[in-house]
Amino acid sequence: MFEKGLIYRATRLVNWSCALKTALSDLEVEHLELDGPTKLAVPGHDPNKKYEFGTLTHFTYKIKGTNETIEVATTRLETMLGDVAVAVHPDDDRYKHLHGKELEHPFVKGRTMRIVTDAITVKMEFGTGAVKITPAHDPNDYACGKRHELEFINVFDEDGKINHHGGEAFEGLPRFEARVQIYKALEKLGHIKGKTPNPMRLGRCSKSNDIIEPYLKPQWYVDCKDMAKRSVDAVKNKELKIVPESHERTWYHWLENIQDWCISRQLWWGHRIPVYLVTIPGVVDHPDVNNHDHYVVGRNAEEAR
Repeated sequence: MFEKGLIYRATRLVNWSCALKTALSDLEVEHLELDGPTKLAVPGHDPNKKYEFGTLTHFTYKIKGTNETIEVATTRLETMLGDVAVAVHPDDDRYKHLHGKELEHPFVKGRTMRIVTDAITVKMEFGTGAVKITPAHDPNDYACGKRHELEFINVFDEDGKINHHGGEAFEGLPRFEARVQIYKALEKLGHIKGKTPNPMRLGRCSKSNDIIEPYLKPQWYVDCKDMAKRSVDAVKNKELKIVPESHERTWYHWLENIQDWCISRQLWWGHRIPVYLVTIPGVVDHPDVNNHDHYVVGRNAEEAR
């Protein structure tokens, strides 16, 4: 499959289990439907404590050099530590005077933040019409970050604790404990505007019950587009028959919306991929796991050599 160009390595957002410290495929993610505010225990956190999900937290950022603020809302307050922008709709008259203006991050000194215009990310009629952008921790924000050439700042370690990019006050805290402490700190600064119920679909790791984090990391992928198209065509052309026929709809829904399959794992679960990280004295003395060119694919170690 590698020789056919179907397997490749790319850095993109993956389903990350902080409890297992590995990427997961979409099939290994279970979804919990929340009607509104819900308290849940989370692996890697205080076992005697539960954390709130299913709410939108509303808070403000200050426009640099002024007394004006702009309000945003999020279900994942801890990711504000990685915010690099606030997006508004280019046609929204409320914010036209703020286009391109810089913002002050309350906890990370020296962080460059600005207001960008984005008609894809922002719906003027939803909420305040202003959206916080965390490119390294959200799929929509990732796409927005690419469009506007924003910085991608990962504020979590692989175990889900806040790293040095998240500011000294929160470094080392488990991510949902950081959520609680960030709320308190924002409230103290007068930035909190309140909370509202928010029905949501929460992804969980099927093996550990951990809350799935979108995490920016290089992984190996299978290009599924051609295989999915051939599978769809086989049913449409009656080469393949789905029984009962009512399940054809599920078949089409899954395959017509297919994403490339993340096949690499950071844990060995019984299967091994014949990919070798190469050291060549004097050329590649310290191979980089994030560098595609430092890997070789072979059926065995001898072929790889």
